[in-house]
Amino acid sequence: MIKLFKIAIRNLIRYKRRTLMTSTLIAIGVLFVLVFIAASGSFKNLMIGQITDSMLGHLQVHKRGYMASIDSLPLTLNLNAKAIKKLEIAIKKIPEIEAYSPRIKFGGMFSNFVESSNIRMNGVYPEKEIACIPLFLSRINKGEKAIKKGEILIPELLATGLKVKVGDAVVVIATNRDGSVNGKQFKVGGIIESVTGPGGRDGYVHIEDAMEILRIDELEISEVAVRVKDFSKLDSVSNSLNRVLSQNLNKQGKPVFDVRTWEKLSPFYNIARMIDIMTIFIKIMLIAIVLISIMNVMIMAVYERIREIGTIAAIGTMPEKILSLFLIEGLSLGVTGVIVGNLLALIAVFLMNIIEITFNFGRQTGFILAPELKAGNILFVSAVVIIVSVLAALQPAFKASRMEPVEALRHV
Repeated sequence: MIKLFKIAIRNLIRYKRRTLMTSTLIAIGVLFVLVFIAASGSFKNLMIGQITDSMLGHLQVHKRGYMASIDSLPLTLNLNAKAIKKLEIAIKKIPEIEAYSPRIKFGGMFSNFVESSNIRMNGVYPEKEIACIPLFLSRINKGEKAIKKGEILIPELLATGLKVKVGDAVVVIATNRDGSVNGKQFKVGGIIESVTGPGGRDGYVHIEDAMEILRIDELEISEVAVRVKDFSKLDSVSNSLNRVLSQNLNKQGKPVFDVRTWEKLSPFYNIARMIDIMTIFIKIMLIAIVLISIMNVMIMAVYERIREIGTIAAIGTMPEKILSLFLIEGLSLGVTGVIVGNLLALIAVFLMNIIEITFNFGRQTGFILAPELKAGNILFVSAVVIIVSVLAALQPAFKASRMEPVEALRHV
C-alpha cells in the first residue's frame, strides 16, 4: 500500500499544472464554505441574542389558550396566584434555568393630555426583567436606564409622534377584566427603542403600577419569560419544564400551562432557518465543485495514461491495485485541497475578527460580527470533501482497472 501511495503521488507531481489547479479549486471551495458557515453562524447568533436578550427571553410560559388570542392581550387568560406559585416551584426544580420574569401585558390608551394613541403595556419587576433580559436597558436611549414606580418607559414611536420628552407627565388608561375603565398618571422616565423596528408600541411600567391601573388586588400575570444558563440546552430545558408543568390539569383535563421557546414566539426564527438552508445549499455546491473537479482530472488521467495502464496490467498488476492507485490519487487531491482550504479559512476568519466588521440590526447599531470556526464544522466539511474526492475518482478508476492490456497497448 505504501508503494501505491508513492506511485500515486509521483503521478500527481508529473502533471503539476493539472494537480495544482484541481487542488486550488477544492481549497477555494473549502475556504468559502467555512468562511460562510463562520460568518452566517455569527450573524445568526447575534440576531437570536438580540431578540431573546432584549425582549422575549429564551422561552415563555402562558396559560393554555393565551397565545391564540395574544393580539387582544386578554386579561381573562392571565395566570392566577395559585398557578403562579405552581409555576415558580416548577422553575426552581430545574437547575439549568438562570432567571425568570413575570409580566402583566395589557392594551391601553396613552395620552399627553393633548393627543392620544394606543399602547401595549408591560408591567414587570425591574430586577427580574433585567436578569432575564440582560440587553433590555441598552434599548433605553433617553432618560435613566431603570424602571421606577410612578414612571413609564414609552416607545420611540409614541415619543416622536406625540412629541413627548423625558420628564413629561402622561396618562395611561386601560379597561380591566370586569370592563371598568381606570387611568393613572405617570412621569416619562425614558424613551425605549423597539427591537423589531420603528413600529414597536410596547411601553414598560413597574408591575405594581400595572396592578393599580387594572385594579388587581391579587397578583396575576400574562406570561413568564425564562432565561436558561446554556442556550444550547434550550430544547432540553423546555422539555423538562413542560414535563413538570404538564402534571397540572384544568377542569377539562387539559394542561394549564403552555411552554414555548423563542422559535415559536418570533417571526425571526424563519430568518434563522433561511440561514441554515443557505448553509446547506453552499455545502451542496462545494460537493458539486469537488465532484466535477476530481472526476474531470481522473478521467483525463485515465485517458492520457491508457498505454501506461496497459503496461502495468501486462506485467501482472492486479485490477484491484490499479483501482486502488487511481483512488489514492483522488484521495490525495482531496486531502491536499482540504488542508490548504482549512488553513486559508482559519486565516480569513482571524482577519475578519481583527477588522471587526460592524452592521446594524433593526434599530440597534454597532453589532460586531465575530465569526468562529468550530472544530465540528471543519471536520464535517473536510470529511465530506475527502469522501466525495474518493467517490469522484471511483468511476475513472474502475474503468482503468477493467482495461484489457492488449487493447490498452494498441492505444495511440
